[in-house]
Amino acid sequence: MSQPQQQAVIGPLKGAGVLVTRPAHQAEAFCRMIEQAGGVPLRFPVLEILEPRDSGRLDALIDRLDAFDIAIFISPNAVSMAVNRIHARRPWPEHLRIGAVGQKSAQELARAGHPAHICPPRRFDSEALLEEPELQDVAGKRIVIFRGDGGRELLGDTLKERGAVVEYAEAYRRGRPDADTGKLMIHWSRGELHLVTSTSSEGLRNLFDMVGKLGRMWLRKTPLLVGAPRMVETARELGFKGDPWVAEDPSDESMMQAVLQWAKAREPQHEQ
Repeated sequence: MSQPQQQAVIGPLKGAGVLVTRPAHQAEAFCRMIEQAGGVPLRFPVLEILEPRDSGRLDALIDRLDAFDIAIFISPNAVSMAVNRIHARRPWPEHLRIGAVGQKSAQELARAGHPAHICPPRRFDSEALLEEPELQDVAGKRIVIFRGDGGRELLGDTLKERGAVVEYAEAYRRGRPDADTGKLMIHWSRGELHLVTSTSSEGLRNLFDMVGKLGRMWLRKTPLLVGAPRMVETARELGFKGDPWVAEDPSDESMMQAVLQWAKAREPQHEQ
């Protein structure tokens, strides 16, 4: 985790320390945005992306990808882990329609040479994808959903109710990193950590477990910003004080917009 740097307190964040809990390989863009706004990003990954437990099952599904009409990718991690494996094993089926949950996943697909045909313009969740016209009449369609281990069943269950034949392809699994929380405790004790950000309920629970009993006292008192409305209930279950700030979606851009809204609301208190 990076140390806060001595710097001129300029920009809307005015030196505020912001805890960034994204996986290490996905945190850099958000951290740069915080720095450009005059804040201090404190990197503390609470999730790591690992190979699937059963790679043989994933490979077997990839080998019969021609049998599917639609492939849906739940996240950028699902794209990167699955598409690389597909390219290594076989040609991409020309008839296959591609769906993506959110613009980040769509961008990853486009970079890999497979632009998404089905992607909601706003909101990065299964509910938004299910509203897309192409997923309304799917009776008899064969659909594969590339995702991590576990996760919500809403998308698959709803598509089955609409008559589709659905299979899940677990392209990766999420793990909890081993982390030294000592520096994090120091930042809290010095008053250097002003906002905690989290983009998934699993990540928030991991953070809660990782910081231990002392850290939880600090954590519950620190303003929290989450990347989805459904995470509000998770925060309440964990005992956070007051409702968290909620970004429109978990993208870097939406999270940063919500950070700036928090900073604006904090200004009068900060300047006293």
